[in-house]
Amino acid sequence: MYLGALELDLLLGDVHSLKQKRSAIRPVIAELRRFGVSAAETGEHDLYRRAQVGVAVVAPDLAHVGEILDKCERLVAQRPELDLLSVRRRLYGPED
Repeated sequence: MYLGALELDLLLGDVHSLKQKRSAIRPVIAELRRFGVSAAETGEHDLYRRAQVGVAVVAPDLAHVGEILDKCERLVAQRPELDLLSVRRRLYGPED
């Protein structure tokens, strides 16, 4: 069993309140979940133009984990209303 995790640091475009921030992040998280991952806003809750989204996936082999995390990262990077500032990837396997 292998576990993969992403931490995505995002800068939001034309957002002027926390309510607008939630409206911008909620659809992103919903789209990520279509890949069969767990996704949630995990940080920067009090800043309205910044967001941190966490993604986690469990799969039987490391290649599959990598493919899913790559898809998630591409999905977020392609959204025009978001700037992907940084990505932190972690992989865990049976030896960890």
